[in-house]
Amino acid sequence: MEPASAIAQVLDEVGPRLKRLRTQRGVTLAALSEATGVSKSTLSRLESGQRRPSLELLLPIAQAHQVPLDELVGAPEVGDPRVRITPRTVNGTTVLPLSRQPGPHQTYKMVLPPTRKTPEPCTHEGYEWLYVISGTLRLVLADHDLTLEPGEAAEFETRLPHWFGTTGEGPVEVLSIFGRQGERMHIRAKPRRRAAADR
Repeated sequence: MEPASAIAQVLDEVGPRLKRLRTQRGVTLAALSEATGVSKSTLSRLESGQRRPSLELLLPIAQAHQVPLDELVGAPEVGDPRVRITPRTVNGTTVLPLSRQPGPHQTYKMVLPPTRKTPEPCTHEGYEWLYVISGTLRLVLADHDLTLEPGEAAEFETRLPHWFGTTGEGPVEVLSIFGRQGERMHIRAKPRRRAAADR
């Protein structure tokens, strides 16, 4: 339904709702007029749909009936705000999609297992933004070998060879936002300390 049609339908239903509420409470038009300061003829035209409802008319009527304004206009009930996410496991990594609608950016929460510690760099179009929630993330990006601690973030073009995983010391929780368009890299991380054997 078009927005204009939906609004017109809501307004058309206000009059019958006002009349039903008044008659259920046994209130006459004269008594409601006295309580609200709105003339009987205006109230009658509101109930019959001959007069469009306005805030100035509905507020005193809502106060007189001691009901919320949205009860007079029939505002839709607020739906259940809870997001039910179905996690999936990919090569030992738990992935929870947080984006509910298709679009240029997709957001995921990932839990990386300690076994994800061998770099396997890949490249593809787009860019990625990572934020570490817990654990220590290892990010290999082109010639960089970095670690990110909780609260640190990295942003990079995915056309560069990249891989992220753990240091092998425990799982890592990370938020990932992936976009299709390339963007310059902004790293907030410190170089990974290489073991003597790596040198």
